[in-house]
Amino acid sequence: MNSHEGHEPTPQKPADGHSGHAGHGWMMIACCIPMLAIAVALVATGVVGVGFIFVALVCTALMAMMMRGKSHGGGGDAGRR
Repeated sequence: MNSHEGHEPTPQKPADGHSGHAGHGWMMIACCIPMLAIAVALVATGVVGVGFIFVALVCTALMAMMMRGKSHGGGGDAGRR
C-alpha cells in the first residue's frame, strides 16, 4: 500500500513567491480609517488644530506607499555579494 493513497495533493505556492494575499494591503489601509475618524473628531471638537488631520493623512499615505513597495517584491540583497 502506498503511503500517499487517499491524500489530496498539497497546493503549491505561486512561482513568484507571492502567496496571493493582495487584499492585505487594502486591509492595512482600512486600519487607518479609525485614526482619520479620531483626527476629524478631535479637530471638530477643538482639541487639536487642523494640522492634525494633515499628519493623519500623511501617515495613511506613507502606509499606502510602504504596502505598495512591499507588494512589488524586489528581492533585496539576497543574491548580491
